Amino acid sequence: MNIKNKESYILISSDENSFSEFYALFLEKVAIYKKQHIVLKISDKINITKEDFLLFLDVAAEKKKEKTSFVIVSDAVNMDDFPENFNIVPTLIEAEDIIEMENMERELGF
Repeated sequence: MNIKNKESYILISSDENSFSEFYALFLEKVAIYKKQHIVLKISDKINITKEDFLLFLDVAAEKKKEKTSFVIVSDAVNMDDFPENFNIVPTLIEAEDIIEMENMERELGF
């Protein structure tokens, strides 16, 4: 697992070969960054299923409560297969755009 502190968010990227190994490490680390936006970049090396992605729904809900953003970057899934409030995008640039838009929404009281 790689963790980089970017200007407006924390980038967590996977370098593990198995999803279960990565997910366990991710859960340990995500609590440290409770008040910061998180972008999670899933490696193409990991074989990940729709059900695996759905495990991150609780994290997304918790981040929303904390008024922070959580975005997953992966081009391995169809984003339309997931709930609308679950941010999965194919590129890092789109993840940064989501964070920026959600910040504006919070400032406007949405």
